[in-house]
Amino acid sequence: MAASVAAAARRLRRAIRRSPAWLGPSHRPLSSEPPAAKASAVRAAFLNFFRDRHGHRLVPSASVRPRGDPSLLFVNAGMNQFKPIFLGTVDPRSEMAGFRRVANSQKCVRAGGRHNDLEDVGRDLSHHTFFEMLGNWAFGGEYFKEEACSMAWELLTQVYGIPAERLWVSYFDGDPKAGLEPDLETRHIWLSLGVPATRVLSFGPQENFWEMGDTGPCGPCTEIHYDLAGGVGAPQLVELWNLVFMQHNREADGSLQPLPQWHVDTGMGLERLVAVLQGKHSTYDTDLFSPLLHAIQQGCRAPPYLGRVGVADEGRTDTAYRVVADHIRTLSVCISDGVFPGMSGAPLVLRQILRRAVRFSMEILKAPPGFLGSLVPVVVEILIANLVLEDEAAFLASLERGRRIIDRTLRTLGPSDMFPAEVAWSLSLSGDLGLPLDMVELMLEEKGVQLDSTGLEQLAQEEAQHQARQAEPVQKQGLWLDVHALGELQRQGVPPTDNSPKYNYSLRPNGSYEFGTCEAQVLQLYTEDGTAVASVGKGQRCGLLLDRTNFYAEQGGQASDRGYLVRIGQEDVLFPVARAQVCGGFILHEAVAPECLQIGDQVQLHVDKAWRLGCMAKHTATHLLNWALRQTLGPGTEQQGSHLNPEQLRLDVTTQTALTPEQLRAVENTVQEAVQQDKPVYMEEVPLALTAHVPGLRSLDEIYPDPVRVVSVGVPVAHALDPASQAALQTSVELCCGTHLLRTGAVGDLVIIGDRQLSKGTTRLLAITGEQAQQARELGQNLAQEVKAATERLSQGSRDVAEALRLSKDIGRLIEAVDTSVMPQWQRRELLATLKMLQRRANTAIRKLQMGQAAKKTQELLERHSKGPLIVDTVSAESLSVLVKVVRQLCEQAPSTSVLLLSPQSMGKVLCACQVAQGAMPTFTADAWALAVCSHMGGKAWGSRVVAQGTGSTTDLEAALSTARAYALSQL
Repeated sequence: MAASVAAAARRLRRAIRRSPAWLGPSHRPLSSEPPAAKASAVRAAFLNFFRDRHGHRLVPSASVRPRGDPSLLFVNAGMNQFKPIFLGTVDPRSEMAGFRRVANSQKCVRAGGRHNDLEDVGRDLSHHTFFEMLGNWAFGGEYFKEEACSMAWELLTQVYGIPAERLWVSYFDGDPKAGLEPDLETRHIWLSLGVPATRVLSFGPQENFWEMGDTGPCGPCTEIHYDLAGGVGAPQLVELWNLVFMQHNREADGSLQPLPQWHVDTGMGLERLVAVLQGKHSTYDTDLFSPLLHAIQQGCRAPPYLGRVGVADEGRTDTAYRVVADHIRTLSVCISDGVFPGMSGAPLVLRQILRRAVRFSMEILKAPPGFLGSLVPVVVEILIANLVLEDEAAFLASLERGRRIIDRTLRTLGPSDMFPAEVAWSLSLSGDLGLPLDMVELMLEEKGVQLDSTGLEQLAQEEAQHQARQAEPVQKQGLWLDVHALGELQRQGVPPTDNSPKYNYSLRPNGSYEFGTCEAQVLQLYTEDGTAVASVGKGQRCGLLLDRTNFYAEQGGQASDRGYLVRIGQEDVLFPVARAQVCGGFILHEAVAPECLQIGDQVQLHVDKAWRLGCMAKHTATHLLNWALRQTLGPGTEQQGSHLNPEQLRLDVTTQTALTPEQLRAVENTVQEAVQQDKPVYMEEVPLALTAHVPGLRSLDEIYPDPVRVVSVGVPVAHALDPASQAALQTSVELCCGTHLLRTGAVGDLVIIGDRQLSKGTTRLLAITGEQAQQARELGQNLAQEVKAATERLSQGSRDVAEALRLSKDIGRLIEAVDTSVMPQWQRRELLATLKMLQRRANTAIRKLQMGQAAKKTQELLERHSKGPLIVDTVSAESLSVLVKVVRQLCEQAPSTSVLLLSPQSMGKVLCACQVAQGAMPTFTADAWALAVCSHMGGKAWGSRVVAQGTGSTTDLEAALSTARAYALSQL
């Protein structure tokens, strides 16, 4: 028996380390039982089991883009979103702080970084870059080993109906070096659940001790494995479920210390589970993939998928099927979660996945162009629709919980109390429950309750400050060639970099741009400190000097290109290039080497097309803006400097005075006209001497090369440079080395979003283009409608002071919104002028209403008090200013009477105002009277000898009034 157990243990160890073991033919069913439910039903059964039978809260899958975790490229496990709980950093104000037992199905991507299955996809029948992780968690000791094992066994054997005899388990055998004993408690639990001792095996820390990272929570784990062989011959084990018991913490010095709170963290791959339940040897044979594989075969007209691997897979056709099916799932999910193919981090990994999918589909499956995109609807049908349904159900549950919290809170509030900001924050997206703040405000508005917006803004600021403290500093120090390095290059006779290929791009008939690649040779390499080296190693940040380049190096106000380069003959290894700089005629490329690179290597350079196109649009827009300013303001307007990147452009110009809203609008209209005409943009290098005497030609006070590049909008360069043509006076013609659009239409639109005086005679303009500009215009129109509505409300008048104050506050909020929003600057100026006028009118209306209110209350008090030297009383007043007005009017109508009034407010606060009759002074003064009364109420007072005011807090107004009378009588 011992020998057979040992043999089984060795087989299990090999199976685990091979993980998974599905390498054989894929179409043999695992049993004669009828096929199980579809994958969607399997997922639903898992979630329903933990929610309905064991009281777990279902939480939605997090995005595959990690939130606030720079250690991850993608979310790669179900526990990622709960790391704040494990690490003890969870915000106590958040919903997550209340989690005790939860379950979900998490979208995971394992490509790049520590967990990387990218290269294994396609080679076997089970590896994936994207998968779903089913999991249940217990936090803070809610339950531990016995309950976790029992639940798992119940679900697998009773709900899913997996035969118990086909399940094996493993547990932690201890680690004497770390002082860890074997986890015999878990072994005993499995035996008590009926698992035979022959199928309960122990392993060391490599297999059965799980760690989050180099430091942090960790603990022993127990794994449940499924026997593919079903008792026929040697076991063929594949891991189904891993149950981790977090009870230790790995310290910075490598030691283990017990955690103050223990947690359960489990994970089971949906794809593997579905394969088992559907009787398949391969996850690719399940209904999660079979529709995709069918769509691939239909789209490529390739031979049918047969599930072959290794040497049996002639021509690697089935490998290509698996790669394309897996990668299109990953691409679809990542893009839907806001991760797009790019040049660094997760976007770079996604770009590699896309390139890999394209290569396998085009080269092996002979797919037609556009084939990958045609598969996305299939992924949506199989996968994303189910995820949407899951998130929808989870959000509906959150909405119902939110309603209950709001109702419970409202029952504790008084009639005039505002809804607490802390509660609203806990309901919001920032507070993790998932209700947007505007939705919370709407729900409260429907109930006639006002939200404490001031407190909410303070919480938002605190959260922003917290996030800023947590953010890692960004290092922006760039590489540079100093005078010694440049001298050495010149001594060696190295010629300046040929950067003419940066202009090698063309416009396709469909309006898109095609950017050419550039082949070059590595002439020199530099380390971060500027030392010249013959080669650089993996992961090293370095500077590259090439004989030629198509990268635009930052100059003339245009941001540097970014992109990547590859070694010729090894195009699957990308060397990201962060930027390029001009150093004495040489172009230095700043890159990170994923592999060794050395002098003499032949490389091919690729610019980031979206980044370059964004810069081109902004640069052409800058020229049009410069020309439009001269057209509007006159020929004395000169450019002083500029800077642009794909996000926005900045232009500094000489102006006699600040631009008016009308001038700003006229400048925009002039640019828009040139954009709508879709004028051609001509670029040509000419001898510098030809540009010396051209009327209207724009240039800066700097040294230009000879020959120099001329950029002309709408007019060929030769015609524009003809002094007799006067063309440069009628359009934009400039000396410029930057990269530009070939037609103006691609600018789309231009909006000036800001202007300010840098110094006397110099104005700085900020502008955006394209879709951003359109969004700015739409926002401006929306705000203009709100201003119009405020104007109408003011014209209709207010019924009382409270209504007038609300309108005044609304106008104040509008002023802030208009002042800070990204919108046309001319419109901002006009709306702010209107709003300030409205604010003045609103304040005037408030004063009039307050005076009327004060007059009414004055009359009531005069009727209540007979003529005498003293009036001390209480009166309702909405503000201290109203109370002071009542006091003043009383004294005007009864000049020989000294008056002190108290006005009770909410929460026990009391307002105080008083005025002393001229005949009672100087022995009796208002400031001393107010101070005596407000001090009695624990408050403070201020004012003059004639009129004073103050505040305090008391629940005994009669005592305060008695104090006021007694003090006055003692002074009169």
